[in-house]
Amino acid sequence: MNPKYEDKVFLADQQGFEPLALELFRFQYANNPVYHQYVNAVNVVGDDVRRVQDIPFLPIQFFKSHDVVTTSFEPEAVFQSSGTTQTINSRHYVRHLGIYRESFMLAFEQFYGPVKNLCVIGLLPSYLERSNSSLVVMADELIRQSGHPESGFYLYEHEKLAAVLQQLEARQQPTLLIGVTFGLLDFAEKFPMPLKHTIVMETGGMKGRREEMTREQVHAILKNAFGLTHIHSEYGMTELLSQGYSKGEGIFDTPAWMRVMVRQEDDPFDVRHSGTGIINVIDLANIYSCAFIATEDVGRVFENGQFEVQGRMDNSDIRGCSLMVAGL
Repeated sequence: MNPKYEDKVFLADQQGFEPLALELFRFQYANNPVYHQYVNAVNVVGDDVRRVQDIPFLPIQFFKSHDVVTTSFEPEAVFQSSGTTQTINSRHYVRHLGIYRESFMLAFEQFYGPVKNLCVIGLLPSYLERSNSSLVVMADELIRQSGHPESGFYLYEHEKLAAVLQQLEARQQPTLLIGVTFGLLDFAEKFPMPLKHTIVMETGGMKGRREEMTREQVHAILKNAFGLTHIHSEYGMTELLSQGYSKGEGIFDTPAWMRVMVRQEDDPFDVRHSGTGIINVIDLANIYSCAFIATEDVGRVFENGQFEVQGRMDNSDIRGCSLMVAGL
């Protein structure tokens, strides 16, 4: 493995995604004991993998039951999913936090421009109460990079947050309000106000605080409360070091080093570049864990690479990063 692979990942659009993905597969097959055993268990011969569709995707549950690590290292961070008291949390061992920071900063600024132009406000109460949330690390860095005096986190200070947003709106300051879903809904109920200069971005998650709702229901409430035509969304999870972003209607884009595919429910090894099924994610930033993850999210991938999340597989844990859809 090229020691400069960390740099190559973020040049996936220039280097070519598929060659990098295949190189990373070979590296992880050789150096990740859990992934190596899984690939062997599903009767795939590593040398026969010649296309991304041939790569076995590791079921995401392995991050709960095993230490999914490529090479031996002392992690700079261990991210854990929030879950509930009844669930086992996923653990993602991060060898270099710098890779994570580079991934989310490059992706965010690709879709939203320089963060220094924004005031960034994080409404992430349940996440701030934990010390191992990847989402808090990301929001904290966005806040720091923005350099705006009003940028910061808010726990449950809704009245203070409302006053700050009104001041920012009066100054026509471009602002990002990024929040966990139940936090945004609570705030919207208490302090509806027109937000003409603010992007409202939900990250998913009810955490048992509210009844589960569809994305359409959540967005309708937020649009009505804040006078917006679009609600933005972030698609991320503990097991990934990259994120997808939606600027409206739940249609997500990904950076060049991240790709979403779908597998068929009746044949998990039938993986396709587009169509409806269960979402598989390739995240090339996951150099030292596993870049090929079979999630439990049901969705649709379009031919242009965009995707939408439609719900959760039956009998899977409720995760903070996805919204349930009635009937699924």
